[in-house]
Amino acid sequence: MPGLLITIEGGEGAGKSTVMSAIVELLTATGREVVLTREPGGTPAGEAIRTLLLDPKHRLEAETELLLMFAARAQLVRELIRPALARGAVVLSDRFTDASFAYQGGGRGIDMGRIAELERWAAGIRPDLTFLLDVGVEQGLQRARSRGGEPDRIEREHSDFFQRVRAAYLARAAAEPERFRVIDAGQTQEAVLAAVSRELRLKLAAEA
Repeated sequence: MPGLLITIEGGEGAGKSTVMSAIVELLTATGREVVLTREPGGTPAGEAIRTLLLDPKHRLEAETELLLMFAARAQLVRELIRPALARGAVVLSDRFTDASFAYQGGGRGIDMGRIAELERWAAGIRPDLTFLLDVGVEQGLQRARSRGGEPDRIEREHSDFFQRVRAAYLARAAAEPERFRVIDAGQTQEAVLAAVSRELRLKLAAEA
């Protein structure tokens, strides 16, 4: 079977980790090799960049943030994603290029055309299927805060920043309905997982 790149996107508190665990279980049951990764990160170099990006003591310009995100992504694609896809694995990533359009484009106000150019050059690959876990900003932030721990540099942004992030995500999903599956993440966990499972099974059946 062909390799697949499946990405999970969403704002703060959308429940990405829970959904990823369910997808791994479903895919493993079908006998597929599953490669898990995350952004920024996923490689030794990427994880070092992640530490820099999320450390609250750093005041990074929007352009610096964007370029660091794509530096980590370029390494991830070449070191992990492309080799895994070449051998027929399913790569499941916690965020990918859509996150840059949402956070650095929608949130920071960077021109979407510049981000698209970096996507073509530095990433050079797009997901086969993207689950967008959509939840209201206040509900999502409340969930995120309930986890405890110190918020990272991006989590410390104000509500209006995350409103712009959400709007950008939804705009991308509306523009590419064949790739995106928008899941109402404000539902119960059971309902969210059922919706994801249904959509994933349909995708796997279409690829078989």
